[in-house]
Amino acid sequence: MSLATASIRDLRQRLTAGEIHPSDILNDLASAIGARDAEVGAYLSHNLDEARAAADKADLSRPLGGVPVALKDNINALGQPCTCGSRYLEKGYTSPYDATVTARLKAAGAIPFGRLNMDEFAMGSATENSALGKTVNPHAHDRIPGGSSGGSAAAVAAGTAIAALGSDTGGSIRQPASHCGVVGLKPSYGRVSRYGLVAFASSLDQIGPVTRSVEDAALLLQAIAGHDPADSTSLDAAVPDFSAGLDQGVAGLKLGLPKEYFGEGIDPEVRARVEERARALEAAGAEIVEISLPHTEHAVATYYIIAPAEASSNLARFDGVRYGHRSREAEDLLDLYKKSREEGFGAEVKRRILLGTYVLSSGYYDAFYNRAQKVRTLIRRDFSEAFEKVDAILSPVAPSPARRIGENSDDPLKDYLSDIYTIAANLAGICAISVPAGTVENDGVSLPVGLQILAPHLGEATLLRIAKAAEGVALA
Repeated sequence: MSLATASIRDLRQRLTAGEIHPSDILNDLASAIGARDAEVGAYLSHNLDEARAAADKADLSRPLGGVPVALKDNINALGQPCTCGSRYLEKGYTSPYDATVTARLKAAGAIPFGRLNMDEFAMGSATENSALGKTVNPHAHDRIPGGSSGGSAAAVAAGTAIAALGSDTGGSIRQPASHCGVVGLKPSYGRVSRYGLVAFASSLDQIGPVTRSVEDAALLLQAIAGHDPADSTSLDAAVPDFSAGLDQGVAGLKLGLPKEYFGEGIDPEVRARVEERARALEAAGAEIVEISLPHTEHAVATYYIIAPAEASSNLARFDGVRYGHRSREAEDLLDLYKKSREEGFGAEVKRRILLGTYVLSSGYYDAFYNRAQKVRTLIRRDFSEAFEKVDAILSPVAPSPARRIGENSDDPLKDYLSDIYTIAANLAGICAISVPAGTVENDGVSLPVGLQILAPHLGEATLLRIAKAAEGVALA
């Protein structure tokens, strides 16, 4: 078996036993990338020589010693490109520093290897908005891998990455994980430092792992979690041993099914797969109860006011002066700003900047942005009240399996609405994970779908315990 498809635990056991060297893993990954990535398109770049040099120095005594981990291309790594899937940063920017998560991976002995494709500046749900290449679903090449961390999910699913990091602003780890049949974890807001992540929406963004198993996700989260003085939103909270309770099962736990997540608009087969997992967890000892998250219907509108507003502010730094694309056609400073942004940004990024600027403008701030923040408080309250009754919540990740590439190119609102089950977790700041829940038949193609599990803020230990049980339950 190729080392490229092995688990982190298996690789660590073989590395510490002296059976393999980190370069052996890199060589198998390079072979897999050469064989498959021309079709899948998960990678924007990778530097095998640099990774081999790091492999020769890898400290195998560290928790992730010798294990290569790929990075979404909005996470900075010293000396590597960080394009954010945009023409704006395609040329002229090489990262002068490590993001905190990158530094922590290195401190744990891991080898950052490869830059993964994404929707431009993480704005999208399909990885179709990347300006630098197309990524397809490894299970069906005419289907999207999901987004914005589509490259991360596709690489792990295709066996061209052992594991990866992505970022999740409204479902951008969990939705592609669901579409590609892998595990994707969004930690609680503040659990993982955002320092060195190119910001999309600062009150929503979180970095998290994309892996082939819950156990691997726990190992990666262990490495990257914890307080960081460089990030003012990072929480000074104890980091538990996320692997310690993975095999405790679900006996005695209460799991909620929100009635708002199983109504109109969900594909019947997707609903069936999620309900099958819920019944299996019930058979394993959990109590399943119906709950309500009454403000769910307002989540999409709330998100698409707050996130673009923050993006409008964050992307103001891309002005054609300091780094990235600079127009050669500008006649004066104002013209430089306008033409550099016009030439450098893609259509979806421009759309969200315009929307965000509008809702923050004089006369509209109270009507839109201020009101959205109030509704966000109501959504957060829904979850707080639900978690007084249940230990975690089960739901679909997306209303349907991966759609065809190009299907919504003329109607981006359809993709916005497909985020209905994921964005509330970001608005509330809680943790959530997608675990494979089987497949559905869609126009003659078998496609993966995921089960979403949501847990209270800083409840990752319980979340991972339930996810591990859901991963292994026997279906009736």
